[in-house]
Amino acid sequence: VCVLYTQAIGNKEWREFGRTEVIDNTLNPDFVRKFIMDYFFEERENLRFDFYDVDSKSPNLSKHDFLGQMFCTLGEIVGSQGSRLEKTIVGIPGKKCGTVIVTAEELGCCRDSVLMQFCANKLDKKDFFGKSDPFLVFHRSNEDGSFTICHKTEVVKNTLNPVWQAFKISVRALCNGDYDRTIKVEVYDWDRDGSHDFIGEFTTSYRELSRGQSQFNVYEVINPKKKGKKKKYVNSGTVTLLSFLIETEVSFLDYIKGGTQINFTVAIDFTASNGNPSQPTSLHYMNPYQLNAYGMALKAVGEIIQDYDSDKMFPALGFGARLPPDGRVSHEFAL
Repeated sequence: VCVLYTQAIGNKEWREFGRTEVIDNTLNPDFVRKFIMDYFFEERENLRFDFYDVDSKSPNLSKHDFLGQMFCTLGEIVGSQGSRLEKTIVGIPGKKCGTVIVTAEELGCCRDSVLMQFCANKLDKKDFFGKSDPFLVFHRSNEDGSFTICHKTEVVKNTLNPVWQAFKISVRALCNGDYDRTIKVEVYDWDRDGSHDFIGEFTTSYRELSRGQSQFNVYEVINPKKKGKKKKYVNSGTVTLLSFLIETEVSFLDYIKGGTQINFTVAIDFTASNGNPSQPTSLHYMNPYQLNAYGMALKAVGEIIQDYDSDKMFPALGFGARLPPDGRVSHEFAL
């Protein structure tokens, strides 16, 4: 079994995050159970993987034989080539404990957005004077069969053949990433007093809409009350999908996976505005017990960036100091 530990932010104590399944009688286990973690680029997320040989049903780890452990950061895994980190297992003095391979992948969770545009033809006339002022309301269906509103178009004034502006919506908002979930669209005639008249409705799904402009995406607008009353009722007009464009949002991890390297170059200010280096108030003061402000900044940034830099070399420069031997002021020198 492999047990994953993460570190608490404040006191740095290790807490168990989860365990894989137990695989019997093997020295080369390939664990199925995955750990789903939040990734924060700007934080150093320390991980510890402990391995045990399990011989009883007891959940108590001290009852099982310790086989070694591996320490790394989440950034180290993500920053490795192909997000695949191979590291030696350590922890038992004088013994080779084998190696562990950890791979990471970003959960898709549907980061796509869609840009779509609709028009309508021959909608019912609802206003006594003039034509209708139509707008569309989109609802996504929930697990329990209820509907949640997710988009409203603008109102197009005084027409039975409106063309609405294209709008962008995330696939999550539209159908929670489930391509076959019902999407209900209602057509209304806008009224100033807010008592908008219902013209009719139709249903579709992301999968149907994604076929784009075609005969499949011309929808009859149906008013169930009228349909019940009038035998000859056909529809209250049609709504047509004019265009459907998928836009994939690129994440930070996509850049890292694509081989983006992050390099770290630092320049430190030695000008007199930093104060006298021998005084504790100066940013350059060398306190024997803790890092000064510059040291802390270097550590905070460097510890994160190092995981994404292949050569682990960080150029460091200074400016605004008098350099030996002749005491000339330099505004760019190597540290």
